[in-house]
Amino acid sequence: MSSLLRCAAALTLDGDPRATVAATAARLRSALEGARPDVLLAFSTLHHRSAFPEIIRMLHQELDPRVFLGCTGEGLIGEAAEVERRSALSLFAATLPGTTVRPFHLTFDPADEGGAVSGFPLDDARQCAQDGAVLLLPDPFTFPADEFLRSLNEEAPGLRVFGGMASGGQLPGQHRLFRGDQLLEEGAVGCLLSGGVRLRTVVSQGCRPIGRHFVVTKADGNVIQELGGRPALERLGELFQSLPEGEQDLARRALHVGRVADEHQVEFRRGDFLVRNVLGVDRESGGLEIADHVRRGQTIQFHVRDADTAREDLRLLLQEQAGWLRDHPARGALLFSCNGRGSRFFTDPHHDVTCVRDGVGDVPVAGFFAAGELGPVGTRNFLHGFTASIVLLCEP
Repeated sequence: MSSLLRCAAALTLDGDPRATVAATAARLRSALEGARPDVLLAFSTLHHRSAFPEIIRMLHQELDPRVFLGCTGEGLIGEAAEVERRSALSLFAATLPGTTVRPFHLTFDPADEGGAVSGFPLDDARQCAQDGAVLLLPDPFTFPADEFLRSLNEEAPGLRVFGGMASGGQLPGQHRLFRGDQLLEEGAVGCLLSGGVRLRTVVSQGCRPIGRHFVVTKADGNVIQELGGRPALERLGELFQSLPEGEQDLARRALHVGRVADEHQVEFRRGDFLVRNVLGVDRESGGLEIADHVRRGQTIQFHVRDADTAREDLRLLLQEQAGWLRDHPARGALLFSCNGRGSRFFTDPHHDVTCVRDGVGDVPVAGFFAAGELGPVGTRNFLHGFTASIVLLCEP
């Protein structure tokens, strides 16, 4: 029997969303069978910036959510569609029985030594770290998401964080964050969820491993100097020569390094690696510069990325959820895709949202194209690029 976990999503493309908020809210209310939403999320393109105060007021009037959050996005995801380069508003509402939802607004003060984040319920997060999760929607110009996640990994180990960086603006002050009746220009908004609903995260980095894995035997900062006791560039050259011609071309254009997220594992497979870009090579020393800090003893494997690989990666990772979903059916999903994906990358339209619905069923989906995606790999949380970060809201 259902726990009364209900989710609903609605996407409107009207030029003036104020004209359709009442009708859109009625659709959500009907899908929730008249129940008051515990959480209402709103994602909007910047086309509607002048209308935001009125839209927020109307949504509260029509739906009376217990928690209201959201942000701006360059492109939006809603229902079964991905909308790019045009105005849109995407809404997601859910009733979450037995779930505690603690909303927050985080601010960053760079004046303190190393900077300081305030507003996060850390004590509560520690208490629910093993079964709780955080939805986080930061502004990329004013909030250091990467540093915050590193700190949270240490302060509340096991706590999962998912979400996306607000997007669409080119300069500080152009994005907007929504919390309650507030319209904010900086920091991050989000909520801590614990109890009740089961959340299942899927992070597809769009890559596949090539060759075999190596142990880093010498490193300096973000430079891998030796792999298995030999210069890293020498190891890469050997791998390159062993690849078929098509793979060699892909390695030239889209080579990445995957670092194993959990060194306690004996075997490594898709989803076990934190994938980062290769930034350059030092032919004199034979080192590889990557977009990550590395240390001796870590395990890495080279990866490649293209549209076919990204498609395969997302579908396989979703297929791996089949066993879990048989026992805990998904009732909704949130999808945060990199703004470099979508029609910029895939030839088939609505790629990521279609994969999600194919993989988990005909469930309500909402989200946006982000300027950075948040999600766990292994037991730690990271800020990603070129990734699809998904959270499934499942029956307890």
